[in-house]
Amino acid sequence: MSDNGEHEPGPPAHLAHLAGMDLVRRTLEEARGAARSQGKDIGRGRRSPQPRAVPTAGRRRRWSGPGPDARDPQTLGAATRDLARSRGWTPRVAGGTVFGQWPRVVGEQIAEHAVPTGLRDGVLSVSAESTAWATQLRMVQAQLLAKIAAAVGDGVVRSLKITGPAAPSWRKGRLHIAGRGPRDTYG
Repeated sequence: MSDNGEHEPGPPAHLAHLAGMDLVRRTLEEARGAARSQGKDIGRGRRSPQPRAVPTAGRRRRWSGPGPDARDPQTLGAATRDLARSRGWTPRVAGGTVFGQWPRVVGEQIAEHAVPTGLRDGVLSVSAESTAWATQLRMVQAQLLAKIAAAVGDGVVRSLKITGPAAPSWRKGRLHIAGRGPRDTYG
């Protein structure tokens, strides 16, 4: 009994003969046993229960050794490549590589004067800054296709559509009058 007249809880009757650390150990063992019977796993030092590997009949458990293993940490590039492959995104990712790494794919000199504008059904549209550069790129089209295939893989880009700059528009202003255009004034 305590000083205020209440009864203090003591150990259960079957544990009354134990005291100190023996009582604590025994109580903890019983609590763990009760938790296991309910499907919970309360282990030493674990914060949350983890599934245990069930050995397959006739197979020994493989431990990773000093060499590379599939369970080892992977680089971000390898993880994203595996994700793209498993989801079927590989062609779209390869097309994005053409746009994202254009200077590395075709070279700095060409990248300064031409930019990719679209990729549809294996046809890469490239816009050159001048008609001279458009002509030059058409002459080396086979080499460009080979460079692109080496960088992103075969079949992603099958052909190039190379265009020069857009011609100036003679349609200016909201009060434009339809007609033959500038030829009317030059006779």
